[in-house]
Order: sequence, then structure tokens, then C-alpha cells
Amino acid sequence: MASVSDFFKLNVFDDRAMKKYLSPEVYESLVKTINMGEQLDVQVAEAVAKGMRDWAVSLGATHYTHWFQPLTGITAEKHDSFVEPSSDGGFIMNFSGKSLIKGEPDASSFPSGGLRATFEARGYTAWDPTSYAFVKGKTLCIPTAFCSYSGEALDKKTPLLRSMEALNKQAIRVLRALGNTTSKRVSAMAGAEQEYFLVPEDLYLKRDDLRFTGRTLFGNLPPKGQEMDDHYFGAIKPEVASFMEELNEELWKLGILAKTEHNEVAPSQHELACFYTTVNLTVDQNQIVMEMMKKIAHKHHLTCLLTEKPFEGVNGSGKHNNWSMATDDGINLLSPGKTPHENYQFLVFLCAVIKGVDDYQDLLRISVASAGNDHRLGANEAPPAIISMFLGDELTRVLESIEQDIPFEEAKENFMKFGTSVLPRIKKDNTDRNRTSPFAFTGNKFEFRMPGSSDSITSPNIMINSAVAESLSIFAEILEKAGPGEIEKKVYDLVRETYKAHKRIVFNGNGYDDAWIKEAEARGLSNYKTTADCVPHLTDEKNEVMLFKHRVYSKGELESRREIILENYYKSVLIEARTTVSMAESKAIPAMIKYQKMLSNEIIAKKTACAEISCKAEEEILKSVAEATEKLFAATGALKEALVVVYSEYMKESLYVRDTIIPFMEEVRSCLNVAEKVTAKDYWPFPTYGELLFGV
Repeated sequence: MASVSDFFKLNVFDDRAMKKYLSPEVYESLVKTINMGEQLDVQVAEAVAKGMRDWAVSLGATHYTHWFQPLTGITAEKHDSFVEPSSDGGFIMNFSGKSLIKGEPDASSFPSGGLRATFEARGYTAWDPTSYAFVKGKTLCIPTAFCSYSGEALDKKTPLLRSMEALNKQAIRVLRALGNTTSKRVSAMAGAEQEYFLVPEDLYLKRDDLRFTGRTLFGNLPPKGQEMDDHYFGAIKPEVASFMEELNEELWKLGILAKTEHNEVAPSQHELACFYTTVNLTVDQNQIVMEMMKKIAHKHHLTCLLTEKPFEGVNGSGKHNNWSMATDDGINLLSPGKTPHENYQFLVFLCAVIKGVDDYQDLLRISVASAGNDHRLGANEAPPAIISMFLGDELTRVLESIEQDIPFEEAKENFMKFGTSVLPRIKKDNTDRNRTSPFAFTGNKFEFRMPGSSDSITSPNIMINSAVAESLSIFAEILEKAGPGEIEKKVYDLVRETYKAHKRIVFNGNGYDDAWIKEAEARGLSNYKTTADCVPHLTDEKNEVMLFKHRVYSKGELESRREIILENYYKSVLIEARTTVSMAESKAIPAMIKYQKMLSNEIIAKKTACAEISCKAEEEILKSVAEATEKLFAATGALKEALVVVYSEYMKESLYVRDTIIPFMEEVRSCLNVAEKVTAKDYWPFPTYGELLFGV
């Protein structure tokens, strides 16, 4: 069996491959671009293209593609062959610096939110050298940004790179004011924990709702669900272990450090966590992870479900985004050290995050908004839609002591007591973890737990980067005015005033408790329960001012994102509604009628054979099925009629599907659930929750 070291990063044009296929001068120039953000010389690009082509061809690649992330939330690619005709009638394997740097895909059919007219087709992809190229199958994939002919960003990556630059610029200003003269660059870092379900592929194909929407639109819970908590961290089944093993190998070949894998809470639910790295690399890698999960699951006769709430009444799936800041010389700016109350640098950057999250809590909520995630947030297995921060007892006490201007008393070291001398002494962390918090400090980073499992983590990281950059820009202006010997007092005052102004966002309690909703309202925190509620606030004046100031979005780009999110929300709900109608009309109701016919014939046959024989059971079942059929027919008709209404403006459409279509869908769901209960299994045309969740 091959060792991991034999194939790790085999398919990535990483540092090792660059050193092998590039000259020392070209390598050095490219590394400066990657590490310091310096612009790449065109002549260097030509040499990089040749080396990259030779490397890819050595792995069997025949094509290349500019791999980009349009506003669909998934990746896109157009393949071109290396093969070109030669003068002697043969062929050559050609790949120029121009082909590396620039691509020209059709931009007309991607979402643009009004930035582009349908007839305006030209779009450009531009190589992102900070994210490694990789080979997938027989194709060299070159990570790129995607923009329109007039320069507007039509993708998720471009604003992300802008937000990273904004964070770097303002963080360096603060570091210089604090006396750090050695760090040259600050990078946003992230790591994604990906939750997902695996179900039998043959059963998946029998459910139109799963095929068209990614989630079940009806279904009753099986007698046993997740009540016993026996699936969480339980022994991994052989079929799933085989899938995970192949997934790990394919990800390791692509340099993706898949670290932790385990069973999640719900039956058939699992999680994969990767090491964290720079944000744009993490975003690219997470897109690859999701693609590989689906591809490899198919090879194992499974289907990977990445939607946020595939099964009603069962835990949904999220994507926890672990975020921090690090300097080029290895300093984690969110590491408190052994004495956080004396670590002024840490306290300044911590307060920048606190202020940013409080000031732009609406942007964080918008960044995770989708029809699928609306079903998950606040459902007792995910954070509520209210944004709050968990700091833990020790950090909260540190900040409170500064706010109150009183000495901080350090907590004594505690060790876990297991009650037996056989087990080792384990040092107790200074604070517990809070799984109900949307934005929780976990020792040296923050875990943003609201993103949905199917979403790109680009938008959350754009908003976190931008909000913190804004806080740091304000802090820098204050700290840069400090005279000789004043910096310590300036920092102390800054931390005190910031915490006093923004401590409302800090909540270390139970986010699932209904009392928190009332308390959050009293604190003035927002609670946008649905996508239709929060997305209109994307273009609030304060948000526009901040995002324009740091050049993360232009006005047109920001307005386009608002339109696209609302359009996706509206269309997603409509697809679900049409699928619900189709499944009810074409399969459920005919199946129930067929079942009634069998029952009726059975009753007639028994009465004919013996007039005195009781048919009470058949008659009661027939009655219940008939009543359920009539109710389902009526509810389906009402939903079908509601779908006829059409609006021409996405905000009105979003409110209509939220207030009208979704309630009608819930009524049909309720009727279908009753229908499933009263219809004999041999007649019911859909796999049940029990079969799906316990079929692997």
C-alpha cells in the first residue's frame, strides 16, 4: 500500500513543484507575488506557464481550464486543450503566459444581478497566483477571478481578495502603531468544518425532492432517530469508512489537509474538518472538498447531501468557519498567550473583532442567508439567527476588569479530576466551549457557526475581513496619534471604551434558550429570521459606506449581490413548491387512490363471501385514506393556485414566497406526512426517512 508521503500534493503545483519546474529567478519572483502580493511580471508569467504545463503534462493532463467561482455559489470551468497543430502536420503541447494570466469565458449566462445585460457576453478570468493550480483528472485547473468587460466583479473571489487586502493594510497600521516593525503582511486565516449526509443512491433517485432540491419536502420520522445520541462519534460503518478513505486520499493528492472525520449527531450524518490556512486557499479547497464528496460518494453507490436541512426533525448540516489573523512572521494576532490581560496587542485585535461583529451583525447574517439555511438556523442544532459572541469566562473577566478599571485576578491552574490514579492529569482549559454561539472564541481563533453546509464560505469571510478592517482603521487613527510613552494608556483607554460600547454583543449563555431572544431584543441586537428579512439591509447606508471605503464592492456590485441572493431565495422556494405539487399529483395521490381501490375491492369480496363478516378494519382504514386524499388534493390545489401569481421585482417575490408559498408548502407537507402514515408501504411510492437514514 502506498504511503501518504508518496502521493501527498501530487496533483498540486506547490512550492516543491515550482522549485523543480521553474528557474530560481522565476521561482523567487512568483513567491514574492504569492507571499507579499507583488504584481507578477509578464515575462515571469510566460516562464511559469511553461513550467506549469510541463508539470501538468507529466501527470497526464491534456487540457487546462480557468477555474472560477461565479455568483452561483459553485465553481465553473471551460476546458481548452494543450494540443495545437505544428508546422510539420503534427501537434505541439502549447500553453502561453497569456493563456495562464487571462481567459475569456462567456459572461452572459451567469448571475449578474443587473450588472450585465444578457446580450453582453464578454467576461474575463484572471489568474490568482496566491492559490495553487492543481490537476483534476486530465485537466490543469488554474484558480482565477472573474469580471465583466467593464471591470465589475462577477464572482465571489474578487471581493474576497479585496477584503483580504483591506484587512492587511489596516492591521499593519495598527501593528506599526503598537511598535511592531518586523511583520510585513497580515493574512486572514480560515478553516472549514464540513457536515454532510450519506444516503443510498438507489433510494435517492426515487425521491424527486432530493434530486431537484437537495432536501426532503415531506416525510415522517422513523421510530428511532437521534434520540439515543448513539451515532455521534460512533463506530464508522465499513461503507462510510471506505468512502472516507478514498476521499482523504484524493484530497491529500490535492494538498488539502483533511484532518478530522467522524459521525455527526444525526443518523447518516458525518463531518470532515481540514487544517486552516489563508482564507482564499481555504475557500478554494472547500469547493474542491464538496465536489469530491459528491463524486466519490457516487463511486460507492451513495449520494452525498450537502443541503442544510435534508430531513425535517433531524439535525441539519452547517459549515463552521474558523477565522483568525496571522502575520507573515508567524504571529497569531488572536492568540492571548499566558497572560491575556497584559497582552495589549491581543486585546486590541480582539476588540477590533468585537466592534466589527457588533457594528456589522447584519452583514454577517446576510452572508449566510439562503432558503436552505433558513430552515436550519435556530432549529436547536444550529445557532439562532441572532448574532452574538462567546468569549468565555476568563476573557470576559479580563475585559470587565479593564472596563471597571480594577485589577485582574488570574485564575489558578486547574486539572481534571477523574477519580482514579490510572488516568493522567489533564490541564483544564480556562473556559468551556459554547456550541450555541454563532461567533465563538475557541482559544486562538473565532468559530463562525452560522454558514450553511452547501454555501461557499466566501461571503462570510468577506464580511468578517471587512468589518474587522474597519475597526482596525478606526483604532489605527487613534493609536497613531499617541505621543512618546503614551501608547500603553491609549491602548488601555481604547480597549475600555470599545468594550463598554460593544459588550452587548457578548453573550456566554445558552443561545437556544427562549429567554435569550427577549434579552437580545432588549440589548438592541437584530434577529432576522429569514433571507427576505435580512438581505434588504445589505445596502443600508452604514454598510455601503464601510464596504465602499475599503473598496471591497462598488455600488453596482453590492446592489447586484442583493438582487442575486433574493433571486436565488425566490427561485429555490418556487422549485421546491413545484416539486411538492408534482410529487403529490403524479405519485402520492394516484398511489392513495390505488390503495383505496384495493381496500374497496377487499371489502366487497369479503361481504360477498359472507354478509355477516366484519370489515371494520378495512372500512376504518379506507375512510382515513379517503379523508387524507381529499385534504392532500385540496392543499395541493391551493399551493398550485398560489404559484400562478408572478411579481416582477425580487423583493416583492421574496416576501410573497416567505408569507404565502412557504405556508402553503407546509400545509401540503403536513398532508403528505399523514398520507404516508395511512397508506400501506407496498403502495407508498417514496422511500421513507427510516430507509434513507438507516439504509447505509
